[in-house]
Amino acid sequence: MKPSSSTAPAPPAPPEATAGALSARAGLFNGAAAYSMWGLVPLFWPLLKPAGAGEILAHRMVWSLAVVGIVLVVLRRWSWAGELVRQPRRLGLVTVAAAVITVNWGLYIWSVNNNHVVEASLGYFINPLVTIAMGVLLLKERLRPVQWAAVGTGLAAVLVLAFGYGQPPWISLVLAFSFATYGLVKKKVNLGGVESLAAETAIQFLPALGFVLWLGARGESTFGTAGGGHAVLLALTGVVTAVPLVCFGAAAIRVPLSTLGLLQYLAPVFQFVLGVLYFKEEMPPERWAGFGLVWLALTLLTWDAFRTAHRNRARAAELADRLPQAGAPAAEQPAASGSVEAAPGPETVAAAEDPAPRL
Repeated sequence: MKPSSSTAPAPPAPPEATAGALSARAGLFNGAAAYSMWGLVPLFWPLLKPAGAGEILAHRMVWSLAVVGIVLVVLRRWSWAGELVRQPRRLGLVTVAAAVITVNWGLYIWSVNNNHVVEASLGYFINPLVTIAMGVLLLKERLRPVQWAAVGTGLAAVLVLAFGYGQPPWISLVLAFSFATYGLVKKKVNLGGVESLAAETAIQFLPALGFVLWLGARGESTFGTAGGGHAVLLALTGVVTAVPLVCFGAAAIRVPLSTLGLLQYLAPVFQFVLGVLYFKEEMPPERWAGFGLVWLALTLLTWDAFRTAHRNRARAAELADRLPQAGAPAAEQPAASGSVEAAPGPETVAAAEDPAPRL
């Protein structure tokens, strides 16, 4: 009998593999959606004029708590609140986080509505570099040579931009340092994205509501006096804050942290493009030079992260292959010296900060 030359059909993929692929695809979609929305949010804040940055910020805090409260009711996730109240140290850290993100939010809204979109985008471009610097200065972390080169390149970019502006790029620096500090504090609090936003806006709520009522008593509030459409837009600040965060949360549990680390650059890229092409902000040669240096620094960090991750996987696989041959259980084998490189990098940066830029 002549053997058949046809190839047998491949067995169907197991349901677990198909479900995993669909989950990863959904996570990638949600991550891209979250960072795209954060990148396009500069289009929203100017719609809220004639409200000033302070009034917009206060409404954002008030309505964000309302929206995230509805989300928590739907998800039935309240147990964390009682635990947080019984832990004064964590509650204090949440208060610090709320104060820092208030500065970040307020400055970002003011920057967009006062034609500083490009400079604001720079703040989120340099945020990973600032986080690395804080890790070295505050946490005594050690950097690899490529990371030192990236930090040095970022410092050179700031100097070039300072020369071009005639002063340091304060908006960019305050946004970067405030968000890096916020991420560091949030890492210590260890709350989920939705829960963290709920706790922070709960702390912000009373001062924000008091400011809104104070503006109304002085006749300076635009809520209800600039038309129904304007009032609806102010209320939508809560949706604009919460929806990207929900998408981010859906992505964070489905895709690797390294993927989220790359996706986070979508937000400042979109902001930069909007600043140049839509808001028509000036880009003199020294500003292009400064941004070019920042992008070079980020390229170095990304390349170093991939190289280190690949090296660590290879060493871990080699160690796993070697252990069974030693004739003893893996748990009894001594760790190979230098088998896994444990140096800080973008992986540490991502772990030290919440990669969700609450713009």
